Amino acid sequence: MKNQSVTNNLDWISVLIYFTLVVLGWLNIYSSSLSSVAEETFIFDFTQIYGKQFMFILFSIPLIFVVLSVEGKFYEKFSSVIYTIGLLSLAGLFVFGKTIKGQANWYSFGSFGLQPSEFVKAATALALAKYLSDAQVNLKDTNRQIQALGVLALPILLIVPHDPGSALIYSVFILVLYREGLPSWYLWTGFIALILFVLALIIKPLVITGIALAVILFIYYRSRIINRNWVLSTMIFVVISGFVFSVDYVFENVFQQHHRDRFNIILGKEVDMKGIGYNTNQSEIAIGSGGWFGKGYLEGTQTKGGFVPEQHTDYIFTTVGEEWGFLGSLFVIALFLALILRIIYLAERQKTKFSRVYGYCVASILFIHFFVNIAMVAGIFPTIGVPLPFFSYGGSGLWGFTILLFIFLKMDANKVNEW
Repeated sequence: MKNQSVTNNLDWISVLIYFTLVVLGWLNIYSSSLSSVAEETFIFDFTQIYGKQFMFILFSIPLIFVVLSVEGKFYEKFSSVIYTIGLLSLAGLFVFGKTIKGQANWYSFGSFGLQPSEFVKAATALALAKYLSDAQVNLKDTNRQIQALGVLALPILLIVPHDPGSALIYSVFILVLYREGLPSWYLWTGFIALILFVLALIIKPLVITGIALAVILFIYYRSRIINRNWVLSTMIFVVISGFVFSVDYVFENVFQQHHRDRFNIILGKEVDMKGIGYNTNQSEIAIGSGGWFGKGYLEGTQTKGGFVPEQHTDYIFTTVGEEWGFLGSLFVIALFLALILRIIYLAERQKTKFSRVYGYCVASILFIHFFVNIAMVAGIFPTIGVPLPFFSYGGSGLWGFTILLFIFLKMDANKVNEW
């Protein structure tokens, strides 16, 4: 009886937004694909990119039914097993992974490829929700903080060697931990570290440490006598100095050359419009040429001319900007924000901590993908290979996001039966 009521209790607003995004995504993939094929090609030609994506969408429908047919408690009960399987799938890439575009993050099954990192996001979200839903977990406790961060660290360590961009996505789970009681200094530390990292690529480390010393001394002497702690102040200065002076080494020895080039372009250090900066430059031209109302569907000159390489994947939003204009882009952005806010709203009304935490994980993952991809396409962030959910071409990405979302919608639909 519980499963029979799922469709009645399902949040159809979220489902409608999901299918709207998927359909709009396919329309843009179709448009961006026409630059490489004759326009009279059959619309559902499965040898073409848009035909393959249509097939991926068709397979998503039975996948949704499978996710919804499983009892909601199953995901909580077997979250650890699902997480372990996910980690094993990532570890297997070191032996069986297929290298595509310089990254060995795919399993190859003939002409079909599968990217496990897209599915491990849901597995990690389930594992984190399970851990935090333990009645004894208090994130004010340092040991609990380390254990929670460990749940996130394992997939990151396995993904970084193959796909640093995907590994970055997992850092967004820190927002979920913050929502559940993680001290705010973690967020501030991460934010300050990011700022210092960027500044160290532009300004000499000695100058930054001098500024940091002045700020620390100012805060120290402005504090009340009883709150002064020179040991802590000294430790903070030493950590900042060590971090700043290590940035150059990390940048030159840990980052790959194409990552360094993309950062340098964003920071204005290098201008290579025909090489590594070509994608970003053409993307900005395409979006800017759309104006307020766009050039019209299938009428984008940059899109039809194939000026933006791999436009159907990470740069799919350039098609929206050129053909649909500012207003069309705003509509797509509004859809994403509506879905994310809807998930947060549903998460807050959950009856169990497990489903609430998982809901926040879903919202956070969708947000970081959406935000980074749009910023990347607009030239604000360097290109790091983060797809736009439900829009970018690829079966693994579409199915991974679909599973992630509908597991939560299943939990939400069953919440009336959990007590």
